[in-house]
Amino acid sequence: MNQVLSLTITSFLVLVYSVKCSQGYTRNDFPKDFAFGSSISAYQWEGAANEDGRRPSIWDTFAYTPCDGYHKYKEDVQLMMETGLDAFRFSISWSRLIPNGRGHVNPKGLQFYNNFINELVTHGIEPHITLFHYDLPQSLEDEYGGWRSRRIIKDFTGFVDVCFREFGNNVKFWNTINEANVFTIGGYNDGMTTPGRCSLPSKNCVLGNSSTEPYIVAHNLLLAHASASRLYKQKYKDTQGGSVGFSLFGLGFIPSTNSNDDEIAVQRARDFYLGWMLKPLIFGDYPDTMKQTVGSRLPVFTKEESELVKGSADFLGIIHYYAATVTSKKSSHSGNPDFYKDLSVSMKFFANFSRFKYDVVPWAMEGVLEYIKQSYGNPPVYILENGIPLMREMQLEGKDTPRIEFLNAYIGAVLNAVRNGSNTRGYFVWSFMDLYELLVKGEASFGMYYVNFSDPNLKRSPKLSARWYSAFLKGNNTTFLGSQGITQLQANFSFASSSSSL
Repeated sequence: MNQVLSLTITSFLVLVYSVKCSQGYTRNDFPKDFAFGSSISAYQWEGAANEDGRRPSIWDTFAYTPCDGYHKYKEDVQLMMETGLDAFRFSISWSRLIPNGRGHVNPKGLQFYNNFINELVTHGIEPHITLFHYDLPQSLEDEYGGWRSRRIIKDFTGFVDVCFREFGNNVKFWNTINEANVFTIGGYNDGMTTPGRCSLPSKNCVLGNSSTEPYIVAHNLLLAHASASRLYKQKYKDTQGGSVGFSLFGLGFIPSTNSNDDEIAVQRARDFYLGWMLKPLIFGDYPDTMKQTVGSRLPVFTKEESELVKGSADFLGIIHYYAATVTSKKSSHSGNPDFYKDLSVSMKFFANFSRFKYDVVPWAMEGVLEYIKQSYGNPPVYILENGIPLMREMQLEGKDTPRIEFLNAYIGAVLNAVRNGSNTRGYFVWSFMDLYELLVKGEASFGMYYVNFSDPNLKRSPKLSARWYSAFLKGNNTTFLGSQGITQLQANFSFASSSSSL
């Protein structure tokens, strides 16, 4: 009975939301200073992994990415300008700028980032820089274990000091760590992402300890972020006037039933996925739920560290793609503990990962923003990634209609959140163009621009979603593109006209 009631409530919410969306919205409905942009990351876009003094990162152990933005950045910025982006989010490759992780600064790496930033600014596009997006220099991983060691704090602070000093006159938005919770869980509990560590017998990890390393790494990420934030405030903020933020993957959690146990399970999931790092950033310590469950495996902040971390984020970056229903379950004590055993809830995702399909449940993202508003003091928030993967063969003609429907719904959710008082200040589509996505093995992509990886010139061509987003940004979409509107857009769309202006 409870499950039926929960599904009925969920269906009602979807219906209500769809009615709201059908009323339409325009860009003018958002605050004037609200930033709309798109995103990429260094290791997925730049290519040129062995050129001009760059040395390997831990990402290079996992995959080669052929997008070649290193050589094609001017062409790509032209596309961004034609699309109508206010802002563009990208990351700095630490091992391109400082090849050994510390010490010598690579002049060609420095020149590339200055050129790219200047190109963005010249075309009226605000740079939003992520300082660490998974790609730690391999030399630091080999020397002392990278993020598993507190030595990383000093080296990371030295790296960001170079970035602040060299690029800060043109950059006002710095995100220190990309979706810290996913990097930590994926890389040190599951072994599915860099650096591929875990202790789970069903995984292919050679090394790792899933019971301790995720918590140690998370602690060091927070301390490194706080050190970078303090450096910026002490040395650069008065002259450069920028801000320093921290980003997390924001899963939307919905109770499977209306039972008290499942409501408690939802809060537990929020504590472990969001509160794990949000509570130290806002209040200076980990959630009580985690301290009670993880016990001595959870590092402890000294009084000085707590004060350093507390208030160190000027804004939060939220990455959101999908939601999950949550059910309580009894903790299993069999085998070694890891993050999921500590979490001790069951989740069913609104996504089919094997088919690269995400359900359209925008009210879940609206719920994440509402939760942050109510529980963590309504800090400034930027949605740094949101989008949907589609099979590449489905996009050969550029008619990625499901992506349009997804983006329309989620941008509408952001508007609802803003109208309800959320301090959300920007929205970035992931991704601007096709990138190599590790978890989908190159079979699917999130890009609004198609990249022909078989073409030596890696030609970029707009998909239908690029046309739609551009029309929205330029104020040409007065209502939601329903079936008739999408049909008209398709009729006007020519994939062969990629060189023409948007």
